[in-house]
Amino acid sequence: MESDNGKGLILAVASSVFIGSSFILKKKGLKRAAANGTRAGYGGYTYLLEPLWWAGMITMIVGEAANFVAYIYAPAVLVTPLGALSIIISAILAHFLLKEKLKKMGVLGCVSCIVGSVVIVIHAPKEQTPNSVQEIWTLATQPAFLVYVAITMSVVLALILHFEPLCGQSNILVYIGICSLMGALTVMSIKAIGIAIKLTMEGVSQIGYPQTWLFLMVAVTCVVTQLIYLNKALDTFNAAIVSPVYYVMFTTLTIVASAIMFKDWSGQDAASVASELCGFITVLTGTMILHGTKEEEQQQASSSVSSGGIEGNADLIFGSSESVRWYESRKSTNEEHLISLYSPEY
Repeated sequence: MESDNGKGLILAVASSVFIGSSFILKKKGLKRAAANGTRAGYGGYTYLLEPLWWAGMITMIVGEAANFVAYIYAPAVLVTPLGALSIIISAILAHFLLKEKLKKMGVLGCVSCIVGSVVIVIHAPKEQTPNSVQEIWTLATQPAFLVYVAITMSVVLALILHFEPLCGQSNILVYIGICSLMGALTVMSIKAIGIAIKLTMEGVSQIGYPQTWLFLMVAVTCVVTQLIYLNKALDTFNAAIVSPVYYVMFTTLTIVASAIMFKDWSGQDAASVASELCGFITVLTGTMILHGTKEEEQQQASSSVSSGGIEGNADLIFGSSESVRWYESRKSTNEEHLISLYSPEY
């Protein structure tokens, strides 16, 4: 057992390294694509022609595959909290490669999010692994989970149809909310597919069951939706903030979905419930701190432009290493983009 846990630990750490790096590679690819066409945040798909974006995609796939295998060797309580390492790796790489600096309060927000998520996962109830795809289908069609799916899809549609045009470019919770809600459904589908593959390899074929293919279609649909809106989030917001917020929301919603579908919450003691509530409060606090940091940066950027911008700060252009922010107005599309130019790179 200890040997299996060691393999799971190594795979989980490797997964975090790959996934954390993928955020940065995709971000750089999105920046290059934005210079040659319509930005992903405004519905463009030119990033599909960028090698760096594809390198990020391949890196993320490798990381997710390592994470999937890690669950075979080690329990979720060990593997899931290690996903927080991807946040730290992403933030460090963003600092050096993208020049995206987190202030002290932003660092505190990240730490709070990580601590809260770890507390939630550690005290989460143990799940009972189903023995067949048909058993998972029975769990997926129980009234409680059907209500959860209906609520999830209603919120996703509201975010896409109403809130995205209204405040998608200013509120990070819109894009990340869509990714996280769909991500929780992805995990449930992927788990069913994993069980089907495992049973098939053991000689009990699950290929002939229509539920297997239905779960596969749901997984593909959810993954594609996640990728589209994660690209929009990375193209619009600071990668060092997207990563922790996405991790927190995705982890929280996945735990909730798993608890409803697999009835993991039954039989928990009061101490575990209290610990999970404390974890949720810590997560919410960290998220609020991160939002406060982002709003402060946006206000400072707006005030610097309105107070004179480049003309009022000549020293920023000719000698300082501080970032200079310009507003570029494109009348043909009636869009206004905030472009950050760093003097050491130009």
